[in-house]
Amino acid sequence: MRPSSLLSSLDITLPPPPTPKANYGMYSRVGSVLHVSGHLPLSPTGELITGLCGEGGATVEDGYEAARFCGLNLLATLEEEFGLDAIERVVKLFGIVRSTEGFEEQHLVMNGASDLMIEVFGDKYGYHARSAIGTRDLPLGIMVEVEGTFKLKEEYLTELSSLREV
Repeated sequence: MRPSSLLSSLDITLPPPPTPKANYGMYSRVGSVLHVSGHLPLSPTGELITGLCGEGGATVEDGYEAARFCGLNLLATLEEEFGLDAIERVVKLFGIVRSTEGFEEQHLVMNGASDLMIEVFGDKYGYHARSAIGTRDLPLGIMVEVEGTFKLKEEYLTELSSLREV
């Protein structure tokens, strides 16, 4: 099933795509590979999810939800720029989780974004490499930031040849 069809069947609505707030682009394309900038955990209501995961802070479940919001925003950028059906596969996700000292469950938080990619692209094309690290601080106090690498389908490259690579 195509990712666009899966979104509907899963009752997933993508948010409006985010726009850069500094001197960078939302993605860089080199040939068929897309490197997508880090996306923030904006909830469907537009609320920025902030805080620390760990003791005295947010739970793993809270972080999981924030990572899923990051994933939804990543997908919104891909949909806006290329269309989800142009994506051949998810190559890699990289997640940074704002954490308290001693918190060691960043990998469980990042499952929020990873599970979403597998739901939308399926086991074969959604399964990906991944890194998850913890840090004490992130811009704007956000809880999680997720960036991704994706491969475009070859048949879409002809259509994109008029677009500049960035």
